[in-house]
Amino acid sequence: MREYRIAAIPADGIGKEVIAAGLDVLRVLEEREGGFRLAVETFPWGSDYYRRHGRMMAEDGLERLRVFDAIYFGAVGDPQIPDHVTLWGLRLPICQGFDQYANLRPARILPGIKGPLAGCGPDDLDWIIIRENSEGEYAGNGGRVHRGLPEEVATETAVFTRTGVARIMRFAFETARSRPRKKLTIVTKSNAQRHGMVMWDEIGAEIAAEFPDVAVDKELVDAMTTRMVLKPQSIDVVVATNLHADILSDLAAALAGSLGIAPTANLDPSRRFPSMFEPIHGSAFDIMGKGIANPIASFWTGALMLDHLGEKGAAARLMAAIERVTAAGSVLTPDLGGSATTRDVTEAVCDALRTANT
Repeated sequence: MREYRIAAIPADGIGKEVIAAGLDVLRVLEEREGGFRLAVETFPWGSDYYRRHGRMMAEDGLERLRVFDAIYFGAVGDPQIPDHVTLWGLRLPICQGFDQYANLRPARILPGIKGPLAGCGPDDLDWIIIRENSEGEYAGNGGRVHRGLPEEVATETAVFTRTGVARIMRFAFETARSRPRKKLTIVTKSNAQRHGMVMWDEIGAEIAAEFPDVAVDKELVDAMTTRMVLKPQSIDVVVATNLHADILSDLAAALAGSLGIAPTANLDPSRRFPSMFEPIHGSAFDIMGKGIANPIASFWTGALMLDHLGEKGAAARLMAAIERVTAAGSVLTPDLGGSATTRDVTEAVCDALRTANT
């Protein structure tokens, strides 16, 4: 019996609801598969923890997480606490502390789901967006001086290192090589950002020479937004900076039908540290407690986690169960035009797992 230690951090808002739903589905899958076991430990970190302790996670949080095989994360954010406090207090320390430099965000129109683009179906929109996850615009390098005075200054310095850019480019090319179309789009803004982004372009071209079997093109980030809407079928794998991919991946999720579907994996490809898996929809306090949060993103995220752990058959069966439910079209949450609850969707996917033929 293969056992994997999983740290669950539901954190804030609907994160608590969708991680609970995801664990329910993973337990059913575990029982059905019979070959592996997930030993889950839940950590109560997040904004409620902050209100009690003045910090988002325990002081020795990273040391406690280090022993796990993967982290299953909900969402972070609270309307009563500044966003930079919640983000820099929990999610980013984990991503940066564990060198999870490759953020992988699939975007695909699932069977039975209608996206907002007319005539755009599953064959037209099947992307992977790869986000540099350790430096760039979110490096945290900068500061503020002369606070409150007319001459107050705030600086936010994007940091690009040859090591950081080269490794995310290589990861992106390897990802593109693994897919049927073998196509990569490098997103940039080097026409206006003439230092870091020019180096980004140059290193991308250098790495491209190592992958002659991958077709590569380059797109300015503003042009990329229009291409995603007008020519979705022209896109396969995309690599972009921390900020650019953060924005583009939300657009991708919306074009695929809903942010409630989209998963993400924060990966340390070297596997020195645990990687972290989370839905991208955020804490969504406006629907918290209503029982209508879409849990599909947390299920898909669970499939990414299983794939990373080496349980590729289980990951594929979970995705097949998700697609069976969406294709039926009768159990969808309000964000997808239905009236089902979080629990309804969870039970439907659990039933699909139990009754699957293979």
